Amino acid sequence: MLKSMATISGFTLISRLLGLLREILIGRYLGTGGAADAFVAAFRFPNMFRRIFGEGAFNSAYVPIFARELEEKDHATAEQFACRAFSILALVLVIGTLVAIPAMPAIMWVFAHGFIEDPEKFETTVTLARIMFSYLLCMALSAHLSGTLNTLKVFAMPAFAPVILNVIFITALLLVVPAMGLTGEFREIGHVISWAVFIAGFVQLFALYFTCLRKGIHIRPVTPKITPPIKRLLTLMVPGILAAGIQQLNLFVGTMIASTQDGAISYLYYSDRIYQLPLGMIGIAFGVVLLPEITRKLRGGDREGATGSITRGMDFAMLLTLPATVAMLVIPTPIISTIFERGEFNTESTKQTAAALAGFAIGLPGYVLVRVLQPGYFAREDTKRPMIMALITVAVNIACSLALFPLLGHVGIAVATAISAWVNVALLALGLRGFWKPDKKTLLRLPRMLLAALIMGAALAVLHHLTSNWFEAGSLQRILGLGLLIITGVTVYFTAAIGLKATSIGAIKTGLAGR
Repeated sequence: MLKSMATISGFTLISRLLGLLREILIGRYLGTGGAADAFVAAFRFPNMFRRIFGEGAFNSAYVPIFARELEEKDHATAEQFACRAFSILALVLVIGTLVAIPAMPAIMWVFAHGFIEDPEKFETTVTLARIMFSYLLCMALSAHLSGTLNTLKVFAMPAFAPVILNVIFITALLLVVPAMGLTGEFREIGHVISWAVFIAGFVQLFALYFTCLRKGIHIRPVTPKITPPIKRLLTLMVPGILAAGIQQLNLFVGTMIASTQDGAISYLYYSDRIYQLPLGMIGIAFGVVLLPEITRKLRGGDREGATGSITRGMDFAMLLTLPATVAMLVIPTPIISTIFERGEFNTESTKQTAAALAGFAIGLPGYVLVRVLQPGYFAREDTKRPMIMALITVAVNIACSLALFPLLGHVGIAVATAISAWVNVALLALGLRGFWKPDKKTLLRLPRMLLAALIMGAALAVLHHLTSNWFEAGSLQRILGLGLLIITGVTVYFTAAIGLKATSIGAIKTGLAGR
């Protein structure tokens, strides 16, 4: 399990680092003004649905059934099931795309209602959203192919695919924009990078398709037919999609509320990209690996092994997540300043984005734990209860967003999202009673991990105070300052964690041995 997680985390790290470079360039060219808000709102709409399909919702239903077809029947039957599922998904997505693109003004009227008062900004958002909407079709089909490969224990290409988007995106910003002489032409830059997203979606899809061919799975269009496995897939998929859709409604509500404050969507977007780094490397990586892992063990009658995978996943995930959380709470300004502050991204942009990052950080362990706990439901083909829990979670998020936005502005939306994540964790943990609960070792380790993270936080606070003038200077001094903070934080945290017996050198070596 840890070997697979290390593979995914390795490629995810590359993807997220390239993603940071992508966001640095967006900040450099667009800043946090109206053009940035328009692009972010347009990109977030298809990206919201990508998360519904691409980060577990579709695969929560598909992977257990595909695994069963492989184990209980034969390769040909499993491949036929994969083809039928792909064909039905493609048909639904093509119809949805053909309907959504002409209706985009009405969709954006709801999704970014606050832009209506600025006709040029609203028109730009609609145009960019139309260009990028096909990205949704490609990513949903890519999720199907990734689930197929993950079930076959092929994790490298599905984890590498997001790198393709960032490479094409960065190429557009570094080469195409300067070559066309568009520096300072915000609207035209938005068009260029939107077409980059469009192209990247199809390149990712073809890369995964040819990987399936090389691994002996020939996905091809077939006549849609509702066979018993397909019927079971639809039965499980609808609650799973609704659950993920309800969770993504959090982002929709946040975007809609934030659109009433100039720059707020951009502040939330840039801070989101930072906290997505540990979330992607840890939470999403564990979620992807745990689902087929737990499914295989339950199919083999090894219930104790299945619950043990969840427990060990929680241990290792929290060991890495807690220090990241404390760091984002203690030094958000140095992080944002070093990464983004240049060009159109000014000091005020740094201040507001850093505040949003601290708000999101409160919920980071919750976001990760949701990814660790959900496979305990999906592997048992239970998608209904997570849907109900997600519905409760989004109600909490909406209520908190509406209550906190007038008091805290865009930071209130980040805090509301964090609160809803912890509510989701509590519901998932309660729902797993009778199947799983943390063992005594985990209950002893978690407080020690937290104490080690707090010790690290105190050290970072002191060091930041001593080096605060570094982050008011040029880029090189900021990079050196942030590097010093990171190295110090890592050293202090793991020294404290080992000293407090929250972990051990042997456990860390075991966790990293897979890479």
